[in-house]
Amino acid sequence: MDSEPQAAVVWRNRALTLFDRIPMPVAVRDVHGAIVLANPAMATEWGATPGGLRGRNVLDRFRPQEPTQIERVAQALRLRHRSRYPVSVCWDAADGVRRHGELTADPVSDSVEAMPALLVLVRVLGECPEPDRAPAAPPAGPAEARILALLAGGATTARAARETGLTVDGVTYHLRRLSQRWGAANRTELVARAYALGVLVPEVWPPEAAGC
Repeated sequence: MDSEPQAAVVWRNRALTLFDRIPMPVAVRDVHGAIVLANPAMATEWGATPGGLRGRNVLDRFRPQEPTQIERVAQALRLRHRSRYPVSVCWDAADGVRRHGELTADPVSDSVEAMPALLVLVRVLGECPEPDRAPAAPPAGPAEARILALLAGGATTARAARETGLTVDGVTYHLRRLSQRWGAANRTELVARAYALGVLVPEVWPPEAAGC
């Protein structure tokens, strides 16, 4: 009977040796996202030791290029799916180079019933190109600015819809998007923000959208 535990220890040590020698960054993280084990290649990307990564979150370093991918992985884990989940990531490596690659998460556990941990592998694809500098988007589009000007003049949603050729639902949709974008709690605050951001022309009556 004693030979079985000894064999298990031998195979565990061999697995850890192989884990350490894998040239690509690899880590094991728990269901809360914390790293419980990392190999030297993973530690190199952080500029740390493998032991120094314990308790860190993989996503602190490897940022998803599409945040919705992470929610899909989390949902799959909640449903106990055991597929492989690739996520496009970019990160600033310890040597100062910005890289991009593919992070693959494989659920692993001792039993089907147990909540799985994730075996995380990072395939480095290369350096990230310098992003093109796109012009800043305006704080509000023409239709949104027109709606705000009408509201500032006391128009109801129904009147704003008639004046702009939109439906009442269309006006409400634009206002909801502006409220989310600007963090405004109500229409009064929306109008105040519109003046502060230069969307509406100050000291003009009736209110006008800038650039009209």
